Amino acid sequence: MKEDVRVLVVDDELIMRDSLSDWLREDGYNVVAVEDGPRALEKVKAEEWDVLIVDLKMPGMDGIEVMREVKKLNKEIPVIIMTAYATVDTAVRAMKEGAYDYIVKPFNPEEIGLTIRKIVNQQRLIRENIYLRQELRRQFQFKDIITKNPKMQKVLELVRSVAKTASTVLIEGESGTGKELIARAIHSCSARRKNPFVAVSCAALPETLLETELFGHEKGAFTGAIASKKGRFELADKGTVFLDEIGEISLQTQVKLLRFLEEKEFTRIGGTKPASVDVRILSATNKNLGKLVGEEKFREDLYYRLNVVCIKLPPLRERMEDIPLLTEHFLEKYRIENDKEIRGISEEAMELLLRYGWPGNVRELENAIESAVVVTKGSLIEPQDLPGTVTSLEEKGYRLGKSKSLHDMEKEYISYMLEACGWNVKKCAETLGIDRTTLYNRMKKYRLKKC
Repeated sequence: MKEDVRVLVVDDELIMRDSLSDWLREDGYNVVAVEDGPRALEKVKAEEWDVLIVDLKMPGMDGIEVMREVKKLNKEIPVIIMTAYATVDTAVRAMKEGAYDYIVKPFNPEEIGLTIRKIVNQQRLIRENIYLRQELRRQFQFKDIITKNPKMQKVLELVRSVAKTASTVLIEGESGTGKELIARAIHSCSARRKNPFVAVSCAALPETLLETELFGHEKGAFTGAIASKKGRFELADKGTVFLDEIGEISLQTQVKLLRFLEEKEFTRIGGTKPASVDVRILSATNKNLGKLVGEEKFREDLYYRLNVVCIKLPPLRERMEDIPLLTEHFLEKYRIENDKEIRGISEEAMELLLRYGWPGNVRELENAIESAVVVTKGSLIEPQDLPGTVTSLEEKGYRLGKSKSLHDMEKEYISYMLEACGWNVKKCAETLGIDRTTLYNRMKKYRLKKC
């Protein structure tokens, strides 16, 4: 739709600026005009644009300079250069610098309208191709969930079973355990797999933005709402919406989400007409929602709506037998991405991976292997290639399993885990599977303090 196409016109001549803007608005485009380069860059930094039309000859920054700076901010924005001083040299220069097209004044409005239509169609095809490639990469099969751990095997059995239903699913697990991977596996094995999978990180957005992301908004609903926007539920129609970190949403948003789950209807922010869509809701949390319900921080009725089926993911420290399998998988992935000849990982480095507590779970392991692949200069990953958090045990002279007594071994391991968790006692206690009081008592017993 043309009204969804945003065009920024940059020209120091008022008559040209206004007349071109009027032509484009009459043609149905959403147009904003500014008189110079600095103001154009402010607009590009603050807002999203589909096309820029920039005059070549302007005081201060000329059109080529404006285009260069725009491309630094967003190299994907198509820029049309226009000028009354046409020469072969300027045309060639503009195209070499990255202009999509070069138009000579005076021009027929239909000419520039045709160019914009070509840009819009081309961008749409690019977006569709990117989306299709991403979806092909994201066709998660169970072979992509690497495990031989009995707990994870039971999780996969439950995923296979629940994927065939329309039930809402709550996925519980610590950060980095692969909750979104499980959600995508459910979607890709369901009857909705040919339709969109839309993920929303509830913790990444403030309350006001989260509501408009989920439900969309109408033009003029708030300052800056210069056009209507579909929400994630509309974009996912006939597909699946994955709400990550659901425990972070406000009580106000919880009410609206509950209404949507019960009635399958919603109203855009600033709108009056309810709309309905057909989506399946999968959600995930690293918090104890039952505890939040007891503290009146999460609605009990919403909790039961989301928690029709609950899938609990074990942390990596409870599936240590998967570390060699996962390491091999990540090594293959990142040696291909970085075009490096790496045969594998040394026994000493693998021993370190197996000793480490992995408070960041599978995500931390993946990051560690990616880092090692990047920094290594040899054909094997060695201990010195691994991140400091993993190797700190060796650097401090700790040798778990070789201590003279159980007392020494426990002291060394707790000290090591405190270091690995940045001396965050709560996180360390969760990683060790004990409560904070027990950990504080052990720290007091062994006189462990942050240096």
